[in-house]
Amino acid sequence: MSIKALSGVSDIITEHRGQAKKIWMLAVNDLIKRYKGAVMGPLWAIIKPTFTLFILWFAFTIGIRSSGMVNGYPRFIFMLSGYIPWFFISEIIVGGSKSIRNNSQFVTKLSFPVSNIMTFTSVASMIIHAGMCVIMYGILVFSGYGPSIYNLQFFYYMPLMFVFFLVLSWSTAPLSAFSRDFENLINAIMTGLFWLSGIFWNTYDVDNHILRTLMYFNPINYFINGYRKSFLYGISIFDGNYTKELIIFYAEFILLILLGGHFYKKLRKTLPDIL
Repeated sequence: MSIKALSGVSDIITEHRGQAKKIWMLAVNDLIKRYKGAVMGPLWAIIKPTFTLFILWFAFTIGIRSSGMVNGYPRFIFMLSGYIPWFFISEIIVGGSKSIRNNSQFVTKLSFPVSNIMTFTSVASMIIHAGMCVIMYGILVFSGYGPSIYNLQFFYYMPLMFVFFLVLSWSTAPLSAFSRDFENLINAIMTGLFWLSGIFWNTYDVDNHILRTLMYFNPINYFINGYRKSFLYGISIFDGNYTKELIIFYAEFILLILLGGHFYKKLRKTLPDIL
């Protein structure tokens, strides 16, 4: 598996050489296509999650005032710093898994590097996320949480989050193209991941040591906690109290790269026949 995996990773890297401009154009076109027919077009990509934020703000600030504080922060502020990365993560996981099937014309009718399909789909989601992060930061600063030198850690967590879930799509997209059951499985587990990923609660507060360690194996928690370290907690990426979490995350990342290379190499040539 390791030789095939490394060969697959090498193929993906080769397919991306000199493709940056094309990937960007396809990402923009993908956004336009998603909202084709709407007067405001891709602006809906920002309006929809912003409206959800307003509802959550109203619920936690006006409606459920007894909800109090979470980890020393107003519940809405705490939730905001978790919801913004979650919205991107859920979009890129689901969108990445559907990317090959939704863009099958690039596989069956054109000579096109298949791995670029997952990339431009993920870039489209990243564009939306960048806009949402501007809104989030504005709310946090207005609420008195920043600016801070730790905010610069965002430029570590955001690109890493993009690459991590792009690599995940190297496995999920080919597998979903082969079987809609796999695609449906991903959709089914997203709700569970939402409640296990600390959007509304602090995963570091789990009392049981074993369960708290198990939380480290959910990479989504790494990024949500990372955003909070950057914008709320003021904690360094390399803080010694979180070394175990860091090691587990990068071990999973390396494994994910190898799995992605393996599945891409194994399934790439048969995709046109399946689609």
